Amino acid sequence: MYSRPGSAPSSSSPSGTAARPPRDFSQLRRLVQFARPYLPLLALGIVCTLISSGLNLIFPGLFGKLIDASFLKVGSTDTGPLDRIVIELLGIFALSAVFGAAQSYLLSRMGASVVADLRRAVFSHLLTLSPRFFASHKTGDLTSRLTADVGTVQTVVSTALAQLFSQTVTLVGGVALLFLTSARLSVVTLAVIPVIIITAITIGRRIRKISRQVQDAIAAANASAEEAIVGVRVVQSFTAEDQERGRYGSGIAASFRAALNRAQLQALMAGVMSFLTFGALALVLWYGGRQVMSGAITPGKLVSFLFYALQVGITVASLTGIFNQFQEALGASGRIFELLDEQSDLPEVAAPKRLDSVQGRVSFQNVSFRYGDRGDSATLENLNFEVQPGQLVALVGPSGAGKSTLVSLIPRFYDVSSGTLSIDGQDVRELSLHALRANVGLVPQETLLFSGTIEENILYGRPGASTEEVQAAARAANAHEFIAGFPDGYTTLVGEKGIKLSGGQRQRVAIARAILKNPRILLLDEATSALDSESEALVQDALERLMVGRTSFVIAHRLSTIRNAGRILVLEAGRVIQDGTHEELMASGGLYRDLYEMQFRREQDGVAEIA
Repeated sequence: MYSRPGSAPSSSSPSGTAARPPRDFSQLRRLVQFARPYLPLLALGIVCTLISSGLNLIFPGLFGKLIDASFLKVGSTDTGPLDRIVIELLGIFALSAVFGAAQSYLLSRMGASVVADLRRAVFSHLLTLSPRFFASHKTGDLTSRLTADVGTVQTVVSTALAQLFSQTVTLVGGVALLFLTSARLSVVTLAVIPVIIITAITIGRRIRKISRQVQDAIAAANASAEEAIVGVRVVQSFTAEDQERGRYGSGIAASFRAALNRAQLQALMAGVMSFLTFGALALVLWYGGRQVMSGAITPGKLVSFLFYALQVGITVASLTGIFNQFQEALGASGRIFELLDEQSDLPEVAAPKRLDSVQGRVSFQNVSFRYGDRGDSATLENLNFEVQPGQLVALVGPSGAGKSTLVSLIPRFYDVSSGTLSIDGQDVRELSLHALRANVGLVPQETLLFSGTIEENILYGRPGASTEEVQAAARAANAHEFIAGFPDGYTTLVGEKGIKLSGGQRQRVAIARAILKNPRILLLDEATSALDSESEALVQDALERLMVGRTSFVIAHRLSTIRNAGRILVLEAGRVIQDGTHEELMASGGLYRDLYEMQFRREQDGVAEIA
């Protein structure tokens, strides 16, 4: 299958290994835990099921009496018994319909509620996982588990669950009434049930395994489609439409083959069940006819028995279908619970320390860091420095020196491999993630805005802020003027990822968002590198206002940022090799002066490039 260069193969489980189908119903037991808040609905639904199914078990006996009242009293003019039986039948049908509808609604509502809670739980848990997890899993696969997999589970928890209760009551009651009507005929009828059960279990296990393969294949295809749609400009610019069609087509073909295999097994099971069920009825008719001819039973009793046998046969067939659905749900719920079982590699202590009145002193003590999935070499090694509150620190170095990784450690997107990273003297691993990140602001190179209005995106920095505070933040970010120029002003929709705004406008909205958050520590990851000169000047001015009074780490892009920094750290191969002011580093020579002079020459030539 075609794959993009450098892309990792998708895995069927969060652990990156092919997950084996579960061997028991532990997933369903876990689903039951989600049903606990809705036990009253479940109990009422079960009561309605018992009543409805019980009423359905009465009418075959009344039908038998109707037959005997009609055919065994030929020539009689007394229609009273016949009339009473018909009225009783109509009453039973009406009550059965009422309780059946109530049962269907109650259990469906419970199922919808359980699945809604399950979706919320999965999504909420995903938000607690670290960037390392998302770096190794495709977004399309995760969204597929939230949608397609949970949808499969919903069918079982609502519709199939209602049918399971109903059909179980019908099966038990029908078998009991079969024996009460005719024990001999019952033995003939029920002889085939063990064969049906063994067949259902044998084929059902294969259906369960293939259902998991279907879900995995659909998730892989969804991931491929999402990547192509998000990067459609790149796809079109490289005229790679045919490659993407082929890649998505291969994924769909794989899911189609798996679905076809599942359909074949389901068809095989349905055919076998149908033959066994109706074959048993044929034997009942043959043997029952002989019983009527010998006078052992009346025609009405034979009719009643046939109805009961038909109910039992239909119930067994329905239960095999429900069994299939539960097998599919086991595969889908397995993928869902894999996500819920995924543990973050950023554990929080049971009693995190408080982070009050943050000053913004950041200290790296013998800090080293390894990603773990990029070989054994350290991305950062033995970092030792301390940044004072309110200080502006520029990070300089060639590509791959570890600048972005260093700033990612401060909000604890990753944990240090060794050493200690502390804020105001407290190890960040002993703080709650929420308290830590609430005091850290990030303005990245590629700004992500959410598909809503400009105001909603700025409010992301501090939900609940007033309109005046939002506009004040926008003014400080040099964004108010262009926002006010839009016909809809602050209610202008920005489109997915802010695509309707220019790069400079997106950055200024992001800066307004950071200003509204008012963090004590600010991280700027080449925030102006992708902008034109005019936009960069506006953004740089906004950034300078934002950095006032805050501890700021700036991955340097322009000479002005470097020169104005109170301190410059020069990184190479994950180590800090120089530390000082611009004047000190220029005087001492080395890598910093080489980078500076290289950029200076380029700017002299009229070309602005990254230092």
